[in-house]
Amino acid sequence: MKLWEKGIPTDQKIEAFTVGNDREIDIHIAKYDLLASKAHATMLASVGLLTQEESELLNKQLDLMLKQEQEGIFVIEADFEDVHSKIESDLVKALGDTGKKIHTARSRNDQVLVALNLYFKAELSQITEGVEKLFDTLLKLAETHKNTLLPGYTHLQVAMPSSFGLWFSAYAELLIDDLYLLKAAQKVVDQNPLGSAAGYGSSFPIDREMTTAQLGFADLKYNVIAAQLSRGKSERTVTQAVANIANTLSRFAMDICLYCSQNFGFIKFPDALTTGSSIMPHKKNPDVFELLRGKCNQLQAIPQEMIMITNNLPSGYHRDYQLLKENAIKSVEDLKVVLDIFEFSIAQVQVQDVNLDDEKYQHLFTVDAINDLVTAGVPFREAYKQIGEQVENGSFKAGNTKEHSHLGSIHNLGLDKIQAKFDKAVS
Repeated sequence: MKLWEKGIPTDQKIEAFTVGNDREIDIHIAKYDLLASKAHATMLASVGLLTQEESELLNKQLDLMLKQEQEGIFVIEADFEDVHSKIESDLVKALGDTGKKIHTARSRNDQVLVALNLYFKAELSQITEGVEKLFDTLLKLAETHKNTLLPGYTHLQVAMPSSFGLWFSAYAELLIDDLYLLKAAQKVVDQNPLGSAAGYGSSFPIDREMTTAQLGFADLKYNVIAAQLSRGKSERTVTQAVANIANTLSRFAMDICLYCSQNFGFIKFPDALTTGSSIMPHKKNPDVFELLRGKCNQLQAIPQEMIMITNNLPSGYHRDYQLLKENAIKSVEDLKVVLDIFEFSIAQVQVQDVNLDDEKYQHLFTVDAINDLVTAGVPFREAYKQIGEQVENGSFKAGNTKEHSHLGSIHNLGLDKIQAKFDKAVS
């Protein structure tokens, strides 16, 4: 069944191409299309386009389908090109002419728009919860290991003293920036496009504010063309928010892969979280973080795809938009898995004691030595020159690390401040 069927059969080859894998993808938005259909039926009755009895019959049948979806037995058979045609067909089969009335004053265009916005709203809330869980784990690790020193690097060269507390809390605080963008994306999709129909509204006296309230949207996308133009823009915004989180986790995963190697030896993981080699029995590879890094890099490519598909499209609907749905949904679903696996794995990290007396770290405290001279009254440039000469002639002798007292440094992490900032961002 096709919602646009006019009795002229479509070539099977063309049909397979145009439908693509919509049936599989639409399972993710089935719940939200059903909820939007319920709101639409109730609204139609309120403006006299359905009787109260017809609205109640439609809502009852839609509730049965929602129960099937919840139980995992809602199926979009091969007879249907998408979830929208499946739902309407089931309504017609159960209710006859009453089922045929559900499509009054709407189009498949605003159906998919509202279903996607509801899906994104719900799933971005789940992603927020995943970010919160990872943040909590990182802050706990920072507190636990705040006094364990770690060499800091610039250009992958030994630079200045750091600490595990500083490292863990750095990525925790970066997640707050990602959360700001995630919240912005939630605001973008928290607008109701239902009632825009094919992008030019309807001559029926529908009540769009009513469906906005029923579906729990914060606002209405008032202009019907703007509602249609939001297709593509919403997906780009959501996938960019996902990509920002993925960027943070990709960089973190790279650090972890480096720090696990024997040349660094800063951290380890339980054997159950590592894999071996088919020919080298000594190997304990951080495959999970390598795959996390790779998946995060894939996620960062998706917003660019969204831009390329929609960049030069004029106003109005175009079938190109169908191509956005698969990877927009994949972006959201994959990030949920990435956050879960990342938190599960990093929570089991085994921090190692680093021997800072090792020769390769002999210049780790040069800046502290310069600062000692400055404190004693030597001008900074002169102090820099003196320590530089000692490094060059091999006479530099490292002392112990000095107290770094300013907020956000290794001896004053400001974890309470970071926590407060995160709480504010979430709320």
